[in-house]
Amino acid sequence: MKSASGQKLTRSLLVNGILLVIVLCWLVPVLGIFVSSFRQRFDIQTTPWWNVLPHRGWVMTKTINPREIGLDANGPMTLEGVTATFEEMRAGVEDGDTRLVWIGNRRIGKIEIQKKAWVTSAALTLDNYQQVIQGKNIRITHADGTVQNVRGDDFSGALLNSLTVSIPSTIIPILIAAFAAYGFAWMNFPGRRFWFILVVALLVVPLQIALVPVLRDFAGLDLNGTFLGIWMAHTGFGIPLATYLLFNYISTLPRETLEAAFIDGASHFTIFTKLILPLSVPALASFAIFQFLWVWNDYLVALIILGPDPNVRVVTMKLASIVGDRGQDWHLLTAGAFVSMLIPLVVFFSLQRYFVRGMMAGSIKG
Repeated sequence: MKSASGQKLTRSLLVNGILLVIVLCWLVPVLGIFVSSFRQRFDIQTTPWWNVLPHRGWVMTKTINPREIGLDANGPMTLEGVTATFEEMRAGVEDGDTRLVWIGNRRIGKIEIQKKAWVTSAALTLDNYQQVIQGKNIRITHADGTVQNVRGDDFSGALLNSLTVSIPSTIIPILIAAFAAYGFAWMNFPGRRFWFILVVALLVVPLQIALVPVLRDFAGLDLNGTFLGIWMAHTGFGIPLATYLLFNYISTLPRETLEAAFIDGASHFTIFTKLILPLSVPALASFAIFQFLWVWNDYLVALIILGPDPNVRVVTMKLASIVGDRGQDWHLLTAGAFVSMLIPLVVFFSLQRYFVRGMMAGSIKG
């Protein structure tokens, strides 16, 4: 009994330990990005993000002009009981809790005396978020040499465009896939098995390969650069997975309930709208989370279908433009990432109670 109990405890500790490692591997980088979203570019480049926490660091206590006390930078210098050359002081010479650092060049530089103390990097501002939400600061140099600072487009237009793309691109494939899943699960028609296998097989078609013929067809229909075009693209790419997931759920619904409805004279459409859809809410919500997050975070399809028009630019395209032509404003991505996460988090936590039930649908019987 003790041996079985010990093995059970060991397995439990192993599983919990693996889960803890996975959580930390995800949480630590996210925490670092979140802290960096409040820091300036220079601070991000020069110090790690955990310096915002209290830590032992070097704090300058005083500055000494070596020429005033007769020190010769061309040879060894002794100060505060520490003897070092100019090159060593440029790199920093430590002696216990004291450090000597030469600041500047050899001729007019000064020596900083630093002591170790508990410090914290409190240089946290909302400037990154302000530039992301209200528009990035743009520096314009005119032909006459004058410099003008202006603000670019704000983030609200991109958020509205992403909602305009994501909501229909989530609802349309769910409705079509629900009809298809019901037909494959409860209706008899010629070639049902073949067509279901064909739909599931479409899951292996790479998105990048499909974009070429889709773009060519959309050009002929004049759909490039329109919201209707990207709705149709996301609908086509989302239907196979949605049909497969919903079929697994709908096919496990109690047969007796549907047979009773058929005996009462209900049509397939009535059964679908009055019984199937209400009973399939967990599966529908589960796929809605996947589809919404996929469309919201999509960059490739939006860039190809919508194009570079700033009037239809979505969140991911807006974030790419915030970085700048040469990537000089990459620090704004840390703030932009969390701004773009707000709406997906609201969607996930609103539907998460259905998530587990929807994902487990069809995995077991009985």
